[in-house]
Amino acid sequence: MRYTSAKEYNVAIVGATGSTGGKTIDILAERKFPVANLIPIASNRFAGREVSFRNKSIKVSTFENIDFSDIDLAFFCAGNTVTRKYAEQVTNCGTVIIDKSSYFRLNSKVPLIIPEVNAKALTKGAPLGIVSTPNCIVVPLAMTLKALSEISPIKRVVISTYQSVSGAGRRAIDELFNQAKTIIAAGSPVAEVFQKQIAYNVIPAIGDIGALGTCDEEEKISTEICKILKSDVKVAVTCVRVPTFIGHCLSLACEFVKPVTEKDAFEVFENFEGIVTLDRRDGAGVFATPIDVQGEDGVYVSRIRKDHTVKNGLMLWIACDNLRKGAALNSLQIAEEMIAEDPNLTMFKKQS
Repeated sequence: MRYTSAKEYNVAIVGATGSTGGKTIDILAERKFPVANLIPIASNRFAGREVSFRNKSIKVSTFENIDFSDIDLAFFCAGNTVTRKYAEQVTNCGTVIIDKSSYFRLNSKVPLIIPEVNAKALTKGAPLGIVSTPNCIVVPLAMTLKALSEISPIKRVVISTYQSVSGAGRRAIDELFNQAKTIIAAGSPVAEVFQKQIAYNVIPAIGDIGALGTCDEEEKISTEICKILKSDVKVAVTCVRVPTFIGHCLSLACEFVKPVTEKDAFEVFENFEGIVTLDRRDGAGVFATPIDVQGEDGVYVSRIRKDHTVKNGLMLWIACDNLRKGAALNSLQIAEEMIAEDPNLTMFKKQS
């Protein structure tokens, strides 16, 4: 990204010691984001720890020790509880928030943004001083559906997700690692983060299951997709937690209004920013897996094929690094779009 303004920004990372916060710091450096001062923030438990940014060690602070009136932009990477408690306090100081939690995603006054899909929504500003970034599985899904909708309107999508433990945070990564070691040593694994053992297992629900049988993650996907795409497409989804550390995948079956071909899909993906096709049928097994996409910025699409059970259908496989494009990278790209629109971020500050 080439920054057209010489302006630099005081940037806070809330949840700096977590997986997404740490990856956000890494990508700020990778993309040479114009940071004047980086302020890492975490809970009291992590106060005084250090994070590395541009070959410098910076001590982690707590909310109580920060004057947000000196901070231009804050990336919130710490979950709903922190957003609910501190967001209003921070925006009242004139700081603009890019929020990774789900707390404001469905608020009509808060833009829910994937730059490749709906960056134009940022031209209306952010009345609450907050811009949300979607659920980490919604990002690759929405990009794929947006591309496919250029072929034909979509009637219905059936989705099965295969989501790595990193989507549940650093403690979840540790739990998978410790359970695997324990099982190998013939011990009894302890489940604290997940409701069941995750090592050598899959869990067919993410979050609580409600009265209608739908889990929290499935509800998020359905509602966020409709807001981002401004569509009432029918979405049927099953979310599964799998024992991989990084990388979310999903299987997608789309039913279209008009006839579609595999060639159509390859062509729209080829011309859609951020999507990479990795798909060959020559017996070499060329398709994307979680290991293949770790550290990559793209959304990888494989196994593109006709769905012969419906009149106009396609099936495909999607893989994405959930800590990068699914979370941290998407947040940074939003910030880049914002400063390109208004280098002073005035139009994104909370309206009085």
